[in-house]
Amino acid sequence: MRLDRFIAHQPHLSRQDANLLISAGRVQVDHHVRRDSRLEVNEFSHIALDGTVLQNGKPARYYMLHKPAGYVSATCHDEHPTVLDLLTDTDTQDLHIGGRLDLTTTGLLLITNDGRWSRRLTQPGSALGKVYYVETEKPIGPEYAEAFATGLYFAYENLTTRPAQLQVLGSHAARLTLYEGRYHQVKRMFGHFRNRVTRLHRERMGLLQLDPLLECGSYRALNSEEIRQV
Repeated sequence: MRLDRFIAHQPHLSRQDANLLISAGRVQVDHHVRRDSRLEVNEFSHIALDGTVLQNGKPARYYMLHKPAGYVSATCHDEHPTVLDLLTDTDTQDLHIGGRLDLTTTGLLLITNDGRWSRRLTQPGSALGKVYYVETEKPIGPEYAEAFATGLYFAYENLTTRPAQLQVLGSHAARLTLYEGRYHQVKRMFGHFRNRVTRLHRERMGLLQLDPLLECGSYRALNSEEIRQV
């Protein structure tokens, strides 16, 4: 919401009143005077008029979780424990998952109550690279990299995957970088060659890398620099 609209929603104030108050320097956002009526504010913004607090702003929360196998990326599930069950010392009521991993996949998972921030991770137009370590049942041939770079056709969705980079690390191991997140995409890409993925681990999302000191099943809050990396 724009700042002028937020102020105009206060009792007995019009949009014109709001613009006059903002331009006069009588409105503070996050403890700083803001004179731009078009400034975007949200539920996390602390907003005051003439020193009177109109909105405290709830704290934004951002967590990095080292997801173990056996947990679903959901807020609730009838059959399996969820990743939110691992967050034992924080209120999980308003948290959601940015960039899900399936039941058997491990690695970097981001959890937040900031919807706009998490949408940057998953929106279709995002160029955010997601890096996975992959182990397979059969050897990985040289033709895999070329096919992944060209894109594979998924008949169910009637689409061709975006170009992806494959770095072969060994006969049965590789590092794959994707720029989208289709349903079971990595497993389906290797399945194109009838090669089953036996281990899948997400190492990085964009510039944000899984903390090597974070044990499997553990989590921590992101620092300000890590939040900006997304």
